[in-house]
Amino acid sequence: MLTPEERLEQLEKVLGELEELSADTPIVVEGARDIAALRRLGVVRNVLALNKGKSVIAFCEELSRRSSRAIILTDWDRRGGQLARMLKEGLESNGVKVNERIRTQIVILSKKEVKDMESLPTFVERLQSMAASQRS
Repeated sequence: MLTPEERLEQLEKVLGELEELSADTPIVVEGARDIAALRRLGVVRNVLALNKGKSVIAFCEELSRRSSRAIILTDWDRRGGQLARMLKEGLESNGVKVNERIRTQIVILSKKEVKDMESLPTFVERLQSMAASQRS
């Protein structure tokens, strides 16, 4: 089992990679709160919210006209999992290569403590606090 410091280190590495990839790969999240959460974590470029009144199919078609790749970062509750599958199918059917690895890594590192993107910054802060107290 990973220590809080190790989890934090790995999570920060994944978030750093996410920020790098966002330079030319759109990141798809569920809503505005998820965008705000990613900004708090340092991921500020190319984040798109799905919940803007469009169907998943229309969203996927529009995104496929702008990019040949996408990262799906929906929540990891049941609804988020369903959305991730729908997005993956819709994007891939439009020729978009989907990165699911980042979402999977975040889910594994947050274990059962976090179920959605908007809770991730608070979780990272808690890990930072726990890691700092372990060092003291």
